[in-house]
Amino acid sequence: MTDFQDLRRMMVDTQIRPADVTKYPIIEALLAVPREKFVPDAKAEVAYADQAVPLGDGRVVPEPRTLAKMLDALDVREDELVLDVACGLGYSTAVIARLAQMVIGVEEDETLASEAQDLLSESNADNAIVHQGALVDGAAEHGPYDVIIVEGAVETLPEGLVAQLKEGGRIAALFMSGALGEVKIGYKSGGRISWRFEFNAGAPVLPGFGKTVEFAL
Repeated sequence: MTDFQDLRRMMVDTQIRPADVTKYPIIEALLAVPREKFVPDAKAEVAYADQAVPLGDGRVVPEPRTLAKMLDALDVREDELVLDVACGLGYSTAVIARLAQMVIGVEEDETLASEAQDLLSESNADNAIVHQGALVDGAAEHGPYDVIIVEGAVETLPEGLVAQLKEGGRIAALFMSGALGEVKIGYKSGGRISWRFEFNAGAPVLPGFGKTVEFAL
């Protein structure tokens, strides 16, 4: 029988700590949340591998290192409200719930959203809820947010989503350009976002976050 708790410790020791993620609350959250519960049942055995886990329809649960380094750069505090875009089955939402005052996961797939809410409830993440709706729309009714994190790649960010970030807030996104991806942290000041490069990563571009192709005659 697989010892998932042992695999969780190994994930932290071989993937997270070597990536220079050392903040105790993040390490504690990653050790506490059962990642194997938040991936499709058939993928539970590879939940702790250093790779993204497919959710179907081109969607993935990002590899643990990417989420951990994003959270490390964002430095989420326990009095903050977080928007977790493209939460899938809710793994990232469950982790963030241990760091923040409240987290709103956004998932447009109705089945994924329903399962995520059930899994979060089973995990006693009482400060996390899942909003079912288009990823690009976020969840304006619960905002504005201190922090926004996008769980997948983007080529462009919708203005309506960025508008849900508080003045002085932070946003993390993985920008893909061809096969190259860069995670950047944005800081909102004067209504504008200034971006800073953090690290390289890769993931499929989320639905609605691709660049519009314009055809010239």
